[in-house]
Amino acid sequence: MIKVDYSQIAGFVPAGAVEAFEPRVKDAIEMLEKGTGKGNDFIGWVNLASSITPEFLADIKAAAQVLRENCDTVVVAGIGGSYLGARAVIEAFSNSFAQLVQDGKNPVILYAGNNISEDYLYELSEYLKGRKFGVINISKSGTTTETALAFRILKKQCEDQRGKEMARKVIVAVTDAKKGAARICADKEGYKSFIIPDNVGGRFSVLTPVGLLPIAVAGYDIEQLVKGAADMEKMTDSSVPFAQNPSAIYAAARNALYEQAGKKIEILVNFQPKLHFFAEWWKQLYGESEGKELKGIFPASVDFSTDLHSMGQWIQEGERTIYETVLSVDKVQHSVLFPSDEENLDGLNFLAGKHVDEVNKMAELGTQLAHVDGGVPNIRINIPELTEYWLGQLIYLFEKACGISGYLLQVNPFNQPGVEAYKKNMFALLNKPGYEAESKAILARLGK
Repeated sequence: MIKVDYSQIAGFVPAGAVEAFEPRVKDAIEMLEKGTGKGNDFIGWVNLASSITPEFLADIKAAAQVLRENCDTVVVAGIGGSYLGARAVIEAFSNSFAQLVQDGKNPVILYAGNNISEDYLYELSEYLKGRKFGVINISKSGTTTETALAFRILKKQCEDQRGKEMARKVIVAVTDAKKGAARICADKEGYKSFIIPDNVGGRFSVLTPVGLLPIAVAGYDIEQLVKGAADMEKMTDSSVPFAQNPSAIYAAARNALYEQAGKKIEILVNFQPKLHFFAEWWKQLYGESEGKELKGIFPASVDFSTDLHSMGQWIQEGERTIYETVLSVDKVQHSVLFPSDEENLDGLNFLAGKHVDEVNKMAELGTQLAHVDGGVPNIRINIPELTEYWLGQLIYLFEKACGISGYLLQVNPFNQPGVEAYKKNMFALLNKPGYEAESKAILARLGK
């Protein structure tokens, strides 16, 4: 099972500090389960995994199969939680050189609608020329600027290249049940569509069609992903003792460091580069949930051992406001033995015959020892293997811990009021209809 080891924070917080959080954590879990806490209209994710039916998954897989049979490339259009969860899972299981090694069994998965780069969209359009591509448009409203802009371009190109009839078949909408521009478009064009539940926010939506459909299109086992999450749901509910509840332990440990040791920055570490985008998903989950009312632990991430040669110096000897949470994968998927070399110019023959992962594990342990000695507390989360089942468990572990942690901070973990600030300024600067007063005010501020 997935284990959370917080033994390496012992020298940084008083003895029993983590365990002292038990009453507060229990209250937080009960608020999540009973819907009595802040943001309780967005806690549909709490029991989502256990409520997913075989029929629902069959519908997802059938839609995915249509895309798989008719597309060599599928573009997932979405931003934030509308694409990060899917990308986190897909990248964790994909060949590291997937776009170069195209075996024809699975479509290439690309992403758009997560930036406003003209060069990116041009290069994407050029890549898609001549390709049999489809689109999964993921947007609750259909008016989020980044995604709506990209989808308009992709829709036109798909229709121009593949014809209206085929485009109707290979464009799928994941959106609101009844309202919004994306819903109106899907109904008008006759796209296959799936619903984003009203009570599940984007960053908690991996186990809705938002995440499940792209993951299924990529060829991965969504049943096992859901089963892993459902099992973790049981392992983290209010009936489970604190000491046996991994989400409770993780939430308590990080808040003990925050409240009692002044550790305000959490660095999520992996020694497996396939987890890079999992860390990107995690950063949004915690940053958008906790960062409000001038509170919250700042979420950062690094890929080791790569970043030990860049960020490693700062982590070892920089300001002591940080701690690390290390994702440690016990078993790798492949076997590579280090060869012997007769000349031994690099002096590495002492490693001959060893698995490369053994070297990596010693780098992991050596780093933990060095960083703890340097004043950086360390939480370690052991994952048996990178499979759909275990990643499903890890996703739910972090989601539940995030809800608990937000309530420990006494904020609403399920809203994101600060996200709208840049949009208002952007619309004013672009002279969007309805923003005339804001446009005038902002131009005056800029001296124009």
